[in-house]
Amino acid sequence: MKDFPSCFGESGVQVSDSSSSSNNRAAAQNLVTCVYQYQSQGFSGFITVTWIKYLMGQGLSIGVENSSKESLCKVDIKPWLFSRRKGFKNLVLDSTTVDVHWDLSSAKFGSGPEPLEGFYLAVSLNQQLCLLLGDLEHEACKRVDSISIPVVQRATFVAKREHIFGKRLYSSKAQFCDKGQLHDIRIEYDPTESCDKCLVIYIDCKAVLQVTHLKWKFRGNQTILVDGISVEVYWDVHSWLFGTLNGNAIFLFRSCLPRDKSWSDRSPALQLPSDLSCPGLQRSKDTADSQDHGFSLVLCAWKNE
Repeated sequence: MKDFPSCFGESGVQVSDSSSSSNNRAAAQNLVTCVYQYQSQGFSGFITVTWIKYLMGQGLSIGVENSSKESLCKVDIKPWLFSRRKGFKNLVLDSTTVDVHWDLSSAKFGSGPEPLEGFYLAVSLNQQLCLLLGDLEHEACKRVDSISIPVVQRATFVAKREHIFGKRLYSSKAQFCDKGQLHDIRIEYDPTESCDKCLVIYIDCKAVLQVTHLKWKFRGNQTILVDGISVEVYWDVHSWLFGTLNGNAIFLFRSCLPRDKSWSDRSPALQLPSDLSCPGLQRSKDTADSQDHGFSLVLCAWKNE
């Protein structure tokens, strides 16, 4: 979670200017970062999994933090071309033992860095399985059972940050609540009309948000409904309009659940990278108090000209 500096407060979101950071093309790696919250016997905290696609192959990074946001370990797996796609790492920090098992030898990938199927990734703390990803659960459990690690409650998927690329069309997928439906997200940007540039966001082919006159509305927010759940949508397209040719825009989708369905004990104070701006919006304290945050999706959209 250290890669997500705070952009949310109890009473508001602060505006920051992204124009100074959009020149950093090094940030435009093809990567996806997923944050999971785990709760097991005597343990709680966050596991961050980053899938990276390099020119020479795929890569993977796993970070584990406790409930105090203290780092327990970080495991970097080199691009597949130069390392094994199957393995195990064991680390010990103070009184905590972290075991990471992975098998991506049969993994299938699409255009992005995340594997689609044919893999597993398992993380355990002190012989307790805290995170299990992939469709090869049977194979993973055989490996886990071989060293007598009990299976505990699966971690909750609470946040995702993804780099997406395009010219006028940008696509992703998101699940706005725990065990909810997977939705297609499409962002269309029309740069042709100099006086009235248009931004449209679609959920499952249905237009849910349209912004015109982007020169005056390059930052903003709007609340939409998805599966009966309120989802706050923030956008910051300043770099697209006033930055470099290959600048990036930031889109944040954050589901808001009623207080009686509180995620406050499960969802972290989600944060953005310090070199990326947070779309600006001052939220009233009444709004902040009446709702809790569920899942958050951050899309860093890079223009390819």
